[in-house]
Amino acid sequence: MRQNFIQNCRAKIGWIFVYTFTTKSIKIMIGYYIIAGLIFVVSLYVSNKLKSKFKHYSKVHLQNGMSGKEIAEKMLRDNGIHDVKVISTPGKLTDHYNPAKKTINLSESVYTQRNAAAAAVAAHECGHAVQHAKAYSWLQMRSKLVPVVSVASKFSQWAIMGGLILMTMVSVGIGQTVLLVGIILYGMGTLFSFITLPVEYDASKRALVWLETGNMLNSQEHKAAEDSLKWAARTYVVAAVGSLATLLYFLSIYLGRD
Repeated sequence: MRQNFIQNCRAKIGWIFVYTFTTKSIKIMIGYYIIAGLIFVVSLYVSNKLKSKFKHYSKVHLQNGMSGKEIAEKMLRDNGIHDVKVISTPGKLTDHYNPAKKTINLSESVYTQRNAAAAAVAAHECGHAVQHAKAYSWLQMRSKLVPVVSVASKFSQWAIMGGLILMTMVSVGIGQTVLLVGIILYGMGTLFSFITLPVEYDASKRALVWLETGNMLNSQEHKAAEDSLKWAARTYVVAAVGSLATLLYFLSIYLGRD
C-alpha cells in the first residue's frame, strides 16, 4: 500500500507539474498572440493604405516630366553630392539608400515613372544621402547599431522562449536569467525601431522642402507627395509601437505580473 501511495503521489505531482506548465504556457501564449494579432491587423491596414495611396498618386503625372531617377540625380546635385549613384533595384517598395556602397536604390516603378509617388520616394531616399553627407546624428547612431541589432534579432526570441520554458520546467531563477537576456536582446531591436523614426521623418522633411523650394512640383503634386510620405512613415511608427508593446509584455512576465 505504501508503494501504491508513493506512486499515486508521484502521479499527482506529475499531473500538477504538467497542469501548471500547460496553463501558464497557454496564458503566456494567448497574451502574446493577442498582442501579435493586434499589431498584425494595424500593420496590414497601414500597409494596404500605403499601397493604395501609391497606386492612386502614381496616376498624378508630373508636369516637369522628370522620372524618379532624374529627380534623385537633381536632388543629389543640388545638395553638392557627386559620389552617390542612382540605380534600379527589382521589386516594389524596395527603395533604399545604401551608405556603404553610396547608392540610391530605386524600385523599377520609381526609377522609370514620372509621377508624384515616384518623385516622393526618390527624393526621400536622397534625403538619407543628404543625412549621410551632413553626418546627421540619428543616422550615425542607427548605423552603429546595425551590426549589434542584426546579431540580437537572431537570438532574442530563442532566449525569451527558452527562458519561459526553463521557468516552468527546470528552475525559475535560471529561467528568469535567460529570459532577461532575451528581453535585453529584444530591447536592442526596439531601440533601433525608435531611432529609425527621426531618421525617416527627417529624410521626408528634407525631401518635401527640396521639392517645394526647388519648384519641382505644383501644389497638387506636392500634396500627393506629402501624403505618400506620411503613410510610408506610419509603417515605421507601427513597427516601433508593436515592438515596444511586445517588449513590455515579456518584461511584465519577467517581473511576475503576467
